Amino acid sequence: MSLSIPPLGPSIALPVAPLVAGAGAAGGFGSVLQDAMRTVGELHNDASHSVESFLAGEGDDLHKTILSTQRADLAMELFMQVRNKVVQAYQEVMRMQV
Repeated sequence: MSLSIPPLGPSIALPVAPLVAGAGAAGGFGSVLQDAMRTVGELHNDASHSVESFLAGEGDDLHKTILSTQRADLAMELFMQVRNKVVQAYQEVMRMQV
């Protein structure tokens, strides 16, 4: 007896929007960072709402609640790793001698 596991589809929201070729300097890294922060915040709010509605006995089942909290946790973890890499790159540039 084998169980088939469907692949992850487009329902998983990524916290970082893909970069568009030809984007101007005004809407560059700062706008990507703001979009990522906004997405992480929305995922956190969705997870909080899902947990509250589950605890109140309304609507969502346990699986959807766990998935929304895990999605928010993974998005925050990814965002923090990106932040750490940006800080590390900044520190490396500051150590360069001109």
